[in-house]
Amino acid sequence: MARLDITDLSKRYGGQWAVENVTLDVPQGEFLVLLGPSGCGKTTTLRMIAGFVQPSGGAIRIGPRDVTDLPPWKRNTGMVFQSYALFPHMSVAANVGFGLEMRKVPKAEIAPRVAEALRLVRLDRYSERYPRELSGGQQQRVALARALAIRPDVLLLDEPLSNLDAKLREEVRIEIRELQQRLGLTTVMVTHDQEEALTVADRLVVMAEGRVRQIGTQQDLYERPADRFVASFVGRSTFLEGEARPFPQRGRARPRLRRQRARRLGARAQARTARHRAGGGDRQPPARPRRDPVLSRPDDRSPCAALARRPRRGSPAEPAGCSDAEGRGRGSGRMGTGCRHAVCRSGVTWR
Repeated sequence: MARLDITDLSKRYGGQWAVENVTLDVPQGEFLVLLGPSGCGKTTTLRMIAGFVQPSGGAIRIGPRDVTDLPPWKRNTGMVFQSYALFPHMSVAANVGFGLEMRKVPKAEIAPRVAEALRLVRLDRYSERYPRELSGGQQQRVALARALAIRPDVLLLDEPLSNLDAKLREEVRIEIRELQQRLGLTTVMVTHDQEEALTVADRLVVMAEGRVRQIGTQQDLYERPADRFVASFVGRSTFLEGEARPFPQRGRARPRLRRQRARRLGARAQARTARHRAGGGDRQPPARPRRDPVLSRPDDRSPCAALARRPRRGSPAEPAGCSDAEGRGRGSGRMGTGCRHAVCRSGVTWR
C-alpha cells in the first residue's frame, strides 16, 4: 500500500494525443475511478501506471520511488484485466501463484500466500479447478486473487465487471469495495459505467479526449460540474440556454432567455403604462378596480334585462324573475333555475 502521484503524464501516437498532461494525486488507501466515454484515454493511463505502455512524457511515482521507466514486474502493481487473462491449462491455484513464481518468491512461501488470496475472495474450495469449470464471477475473483497474492502497493482494475451480467456485476462490485476497504489498498479502476463508478469510488476522475475534465466526489460532480460535458455525462441534466445580465439598480445578475422572455407584459398593459406616465403619474400605474361579474348590472341587450338594479344593503330584496326564454322561475318570485346566465344561476335576488 502506497501513495500514487502522476505528474503531466502524456502519450502520443503519431500526431494524435491519446493522453495529454494528466496529473493525479491518489492518497494511500483511496479508491479512485477513471470515468469517461470510450476512447477518452482512461485505459491508456492505467496501462502506463502498470508499465505496459511507455509514456511520451510526465512522471509516475509509487510511494517514494519514481517508476516511470521501470518494467511492470519491478513496480509492484497488481492488475486485473478486462478479459481476466487466466491461463486455461493451469488450475486456479497455479494461476494465482504465477505472479509469485515470476518474482522468484520461495516455494515454501507461495502456497500459504495463494491460500490466503483465495480465502479473501472465497474460492479456497476451488483451488484445483480449471478456469473453464468456473462461472464468470468466479473467474473474475480468480484474477483478483492473482493480483492480491503479490501484495501490491497499488491495485489496478481495467473494467473488471464488463463481462458479467447485471445481477452478478452488482454483487462482485460490492465484494471488491469491501475487500479494498478491509485491506486498505490504494486502488485505481477504469470504467465507463456511471452507476458502477458512483457506487465504489471515493473520488472520480472524468476524462474526455485524453484530458481530465474534473476530479471530485460524487456530490461535487453532480452539484458543481466543471463544464457542460461533465454535467451531461454524469447523471441526467436539463440545459437552458441564456445569459446573465446585472440589474441596473442593484447590480445583481438575472437570467434572460434569448428566445423568449420569462415574463412579458401584454400590449394593452404597456399602452396603459405609457399613457399614465405621459400624464405625469407615478412610475407604476394604479391598479384597475375589479368588478364583480355576479353583482354587475346587466345591460339592456342581456336576456336578463328584467334584473333592474343591485339589492340595497340592509334591506330585503324584492323577488324578480328572469326574462330568459329558458328560465323556469318567471312569475314565481324566484330566480330561474334553467337560465344559462351566471347572474341567474348564482342565486342573487334582484329588485
